[in-house]
Order: sequence, then C-alpha cells, then structure tokens
Amino acid sequence: QVQLVESGGGLVQAGGSLRLSCVASGSIFSASAVSWYRQAPGNERELVARIIRFQPTKYADSVNGRFTISRDNAKNTVYLQMDSLKPEDTAVYYCNVVLYGLGYWGQGTQVTVSS
Repeated sequence: QVQLVESGGGLVQAGGSLRLSCVASGSIFSASAVSWYRQAPGNERELVARIIRFQPTKYADSVNGRFTISRDNAKNTVYLQMDSLKPEDTAVYYCNVVLYGLGYWGQGTQVTVSS
C-alpha cells in the first residue's frame, strides 16, 4: 500500500503562484498514472492534470497553460506548478497515483486564491 502526502497549499493573491508536492511512501516508478484533482465547496471532485504513461499529458481546459504537472521518480514525488492563479482555483487539491491497477489518494491540501 502507498501513502501520499500533499503539501504546498496556502493563501495567495490572484496572479500569484504555488507549487504543490505529493510525496509517496514508496516507489512510483511503476505508476501507470499520476494526477492532481481538486474539489471546491459544493462541487464534485474534478481532474486538474494527469500524466499517463506513453500518452500526452492531460490538463483541464480551465488550467491549461497556467498549471504544469510533473513527476520525479527518484524522489517519489509528483508536483503541480500553478501560475497565474485565479479565485476560481480555490479548492482542496488531491494527489492520485494508480499503481498496479489500484488508485491511491492523499489527504488533500487547501489552496485559497484571494481577489
């Protein structure tokens, strides 16, 4: 079983940047997919960005061009660089890793963007 711990959230003004990190307790080298999701109050959890092995990286239309997902297998870490943040990006952000067909979630990190 893999445990995921997100960090890097916080309060930022519109137009600012944050970098989220998701550290796995074990190797993610064999992960078939690593993703970031977010959930705002009253909304369903939505996909923000995903890296799928041997496929193009996928971004939600609302963040395309502003957010960048990356993975560092040597550090067992997945990152989400968020630039040009908007108030509508306010949400709890969750990391997800799919490893040997099983999906794992972190506890989430709050991102709040003030106008």
